[in-house]
Amino acid sequence: MFFHHRKKIQPRTKTKRELVGEFLRRGIFLLVGTFIVAVALEMFLLPNKIIDGGVIGISMMVSYKTGWNLGLLILGINIPFILLAYKALGQKFVLNTFCAVTMLAIATNVVSQFHHITEDLLLVTIFGGILLGIGVGLILRNKASLDGTEMISIMFAKKFKLFSVGELLMFMNLFIYTCAGFVFEWDRAFYSILTYYIASKTIDTVLEGLDKAKSVRIVSDYSREIGDEIMKELDTSVTYVKTLGGYSRQEKILTFCVVNKFDVPKLKDVVHDVDPKAFIVTEDVHEVEGVRFKKRK
Repeated sequence: MFFHHRKKIQPRTKTKRELVGEFLRRGIFLLVGTFIVAVALEMFLLPNKIIDGGVIGISMMVSYKTGWNLGLLILGINIPFILLAYKALGQKFVLNTFCAVTMLAIATNVVSQFHHITEDLLLVTIFGGILLGIGVGLILRNKASLDGTEMISIMFAKKFKLFSVGELLMFMNLFIYTCAGFVFEWDRAFYSILTYYIASKTIDTVLEGLDKAKSVRIVSDYSREIGDEIMKELDTSVTYVKTLGGYSRQEKILTFCVVNKFDVPKLKDVVHDVDPKAFIVTEDVHEVEGVRFKKRK
């Protein structure tokens, strides 16, 4: 038998103090994130006729054409999407999203009192996109969203399975940016697409962190020696997995570990010092929990 019966472990219940601390921390990050987004919208993008995608982009175009309050438009247009997604995405996420959207409505009204920073379209696109990405990334990290179209895309992708979430978002944003070309000038629509791209890359950085890890798989006849050297030189744990060679049909031992991306060159040197013919595969890892993993200081 490979597995033994073990006593079932009950998840630890969080204390009231921990729950309050978690609630306050999330609220602070949502507040900071929404104000950063508001700065990007009111002081960079909207004054220069550059928009974001999704509900925010729709709201920006309507606000520009009608003069209606941007914050109220973002809140009003998002509400139907939030209600539709209530059952599909869970009460906690939807309530967090409603709070974040409400905070953004307030933040845009506060920030709109200040003068926009620059009219240089390249600077607006780059720094507006970066600020937008930082703000949205902070909000997503804290289990909320600002865009109802994302929630609807997730819901429809789960229900109908005809298109992925990314494909549905792409179709929606393609329509929105095409409309922007008619509402503003076409060059502003292209700048908007560039802003969206910069923001999406910044969001990835905020969600994944700058200090990415790498998972490494090593196949060698000297797996034990390589594992010992990795633990000694890089101070990180390794795992051994039995494998079967496809061509040789011989059993081998695969050495698996997770290291900081900056330590990958050193790891390769360690491996090749033991076995110059070792087979090494590295992959990006966005989050590591539950293992001994040395973070770069």
